[in-house]
Amino acid sequence: MRLKSNIWVAAYLRRCQTEGVFGAVRRRGAEEAGAVFVKVSLLDGNAMLYAPAPQTVYEDGRPIDRFFVPVAPQPLPEHTIEERLTKEIRFDPDAWIVETEDRAGRHFLELAKT
Repeated sequence: MRLKSNIWVAAYLRRCQTEGVFGAVRRRGAEEAGAVFVKVSLLDGNAMLYAPAPQTVYEDGRPIDRFFVPVAPQPLPEHTIEERLTKEIRFDPDAWIVETEDRAGRHFLELAKT
């Protein structure tokens, strides 16, 4: 059984904190199973956005882990990321937005194998 979104987010933020990376919940979504989007601000006007991986990357119908995919291979201007997040919230009002700040772009997420 997959962790509830609120528990996963709390654990993720704790992981960031132990690595010296500031992180915060910008938008709370559905406690049980809201999709989680992670924005990593590079503190230079650019950022990376990580979205939930599509269900096709999981081996069974009820995945336990959470995998992510970068929205773009390279950092994008923050306003571009914000526009994308606005669209995601319109599409899925139960989604979470977590934001971290790290000049090195560390994200501590499990990325889906492509």
